[in-house]
Amino acid sequence: MVRKRRSVGARTDRDTWVRIERRGLDKIGIQGWNGTECAARLDGVAQPAWQGCVVWRDADEPVMWRADETELLPGMPIGTAVLSEDPKLPDEWWWAFSSAMDALAAHETQRVATPDTVTVTQALVTDSIRTAFSGDFDTTVERWVPAHADLNWANMTAPTFSLFDWEDWGNAPQGLDAASLWGSSLAVPALATRVLQERRSDFESRDGKLMTLFVCSKILGPHAHPEDPRLEPARRMAEQVIAELQTG
Repeated sequence: MVRKRRSVGARTDRDTWVRIERRGLDKIGIQGWNGTECAARLDGVAQPAWQGCVVWRDADEPVMWRADETELLPGMPIGTAVLSEDPKLPDEWWWAFSSAMDALAAHETQRVATPDTVTVTQALVTDSIRTAFSGDFDTTVERWVPAHADLNWANMTAPTFSLFDWEDWGNAPQGLDAASLWGSSLAVPALATRVLQERRSDFESRDGKLMTLFVCSKILGPHAHPEDPRLEPARRMAEQVIAELQTG
């Protein structure tokens, strides 16, 4: 059994996986909370096949419950959300990962990404960046594309690549996924560098630079942990990106 903040998952007696989530009514927006179901139509993105679901409203509290059944993962999750050791993934894995990211971004959706159940908006991007960084540069996002919106090392498998936990996917600024995975890799310099290399087109785009600052703001902002090994590399990258935005 796997327990997370608002969900619990377990293997069934018919060799499938069921994830049960509890969510407050105030966190269920217009687009619903059927991310795994909606992601089932995404071609070219390796993920456990969705089988079905059941949804019900709690009789005593202002919450709803949802149980989704999917195929079992093809491999083990790579690690925790933030890694401290290099998983030493083969080139084949990186090819499958990058292909999935390209395929995902090429789709169209009316959903809006909700990482941590918070809708990604222009205001959120601007406020997050300005909370942590100053400087004369524009924070306006130009391109919004479908994103997983919770891309980290706990939500992908190896040695066979697969991406799961699709509850929060939707349109987001280009580069959000790449920047998020890079931020989860900063404690392992070689791994962070590999993410930069694999998703170079994202990081070199203007929106990708903004998303890099967005992720850095979470590491360096008001709630920064003084012993976080990601602080210094995030600070160096933020300084570089701000300089590029100001001159670009």
